Amino acid sequence: MDPEFWHARWAGNRIGFHRDAPLPLLTAHWPSLGLATDARVFVPLCGKSLDMVWLAGRGHAVLGVELSELAVRQFFEERGLAPRIVDGPAGRHYSAGPFELIVGDAFALAPSLLADCAGVYDRAALIALPPDLRRTYAGSAWHRLPPGCRGMLVTLEYPQTQKAGPPFSVGQDEVHALLDADWHVACLERRDILAGEPGFIADGVTALSTAVYRLERHDTSAAPRASVD
Repeated sequence: MDPEFWHARWAGNRIGFHRDAPLPLLTAHWPSLGLATDARVFVPLCGKSLDMVWLAGRGHAVLGVELSELAVRQFFEERGLAPRIVDGPAGRHYSAGPFELIVGDAFALAPSLLADCAGVYDRAALIALPPDLRRTYAGSAWHRLPPGCRGMLVTLEYPQTQKAGPPFSVGQDEVHALLDADWHVACLERRDILAGEPGFIADGVTALSTAVYRLERHDTSAAPRASVD
């Protein structure tokens, strides 16, 4: 996707993807990962998600990355936090309390920046990307997370011919094709949510489910997969 697409969405406050409460699937399934309370959690394409607030409330440090600086500024303003702002190779870092949000490109983050992330949470990144960029994303941001990292991926599944994304439909076969080389992937739940999504119904979508996956990063040091640099 053209970055300007997302900048325009934020500038026009067309952010229907932003939820006014933490995702119930997160609160239901995150504890099953068994992460240490003080684990650092990577949240790609984080926007100003309240899921990050929930994660911090469990004791986690949060490392987010987001294209829109407006979204990042709003996140800290709405928390009443005055962040420290530092420019670095990865982008502009906003830091306050348990939160460090980078205004930058999730595909370009160096492995060293992600090395201490014991967790990852993706609710809105993979499904925001068209197929070619999903492959790039899996071979960059996800590939650069350290062995032993555990996380949660939330996707949508619907007939892609019935609606143009984003959000895009990403089925279980594609999740495995993208991640199996680096991650152990297990589906925790699949839930029919069409009745609660009037926008999809209005667009003519006849079936809509959300799926939640638990992931754990393999130790692939013996046979590394090619990264997208």
